Amino acid sequence: MPSQPASVRLPDWLEPVRRAAGRITAEELTTFVPPAGARTRQGAVLLLFGEGPGGPDLLLTERAHDMRSHPGQVSFPGGSVDPTDGSPEVTALREAREETGLDPAGVSVLASLPELWLPPSNFAVTPVLAWWHTVSEVRVVDPREVHAVYRVPIAELLQPEHRVSVRHPSGWKGPAFLIGDQKDLILWGFTAGIISRLFDFLGWTRPWDPDVMRDLPEHMLASRGEAVHAVDRVPDRDVRGR
Repeated sequence: MPSQPASVRLPDWLEPVRRAAGRITAEELTTFVPPAGARTRQGAVLLLFGEGPGGPDLLLTERAHDMRSHPGQVSFPGGSVDPTDGSPEVTALREAREETGLDPAGVSVLASLPELWLPPSNFAVTPVLAWWHTVSEVRVVDPREVHAVYRVPIAELLQPEHRVSVRHPSGWKGPAFLIGDQKDLILWGFTAGIISRLFDFLGWTRPWDPDVMRDLPEHMLASRGEAVHAVDRVPDRDVRGR
C-alpha cells in the first residue's frame, strides 16, 4: 500500500487530521455503514490535502454537465476498486491520476477512514486521506467525464458565509459549501457530508446557519428519476452505478 516516506514531514496543520483518522468512526462520518456480512461493491475516494496559493486545500473535481447521472456534481477523485488494484489506497490514487493527471509519486497516504455505505447502489466506499507533499499539475484529463478540477482552500470551506443547506425536490436536505471564484458552485451530498463531519470531529467548524437554504440548480439534479440519498454521491461513474 502507498505510505508516507520517512523523509516526508507533515505540516503542523495536518497533524490533527492524521491523528483523527485513527479515532474517527464510520458512525461519526455518516448514518450508514455496511451491514455485517453484507456483500457490497467496493470503491474508494481520495481526500488529498495540499498547500496551494490560498493555503491548505483539498482537491475536488466537477463532473461534466451533460453526464447521464449526477451532472455537475462536485466530488473527491475516486471510483470503483479494480481487481488488480490490491487496496482502496491504490484505487483512490489511480482514479485521481486518471481524472486529474495527479502524479501519485508526490502523494503520501496518511490513513484510510472507515468504510461508508451507499445503500441505493450497495457500495462500500473507503475515504483515503493523503498529503500532497510534492505538487504536480492537475487538469481535466477527459472533458467527457470531468468539467473542472479545483483546489479549494480549507479556510474558504470554513467561512460561515460559504456554508448553506441544500434542498432536493425529493425532500432530501443536507449541508453544502459554496465554492469557486464566485462562490456560485454548490458542493453537496456525499462529499459535503464527509467534509462537514470531518471538520466537526476536528473541531475546525465555525458557527454557521443551517437555516440558510438553497435549492439545487437544474443542471445538478439527477436525471431519469434517480433516487437521491444523503450519501449517494460518489465521483466515479462505476461507483454510482451509471
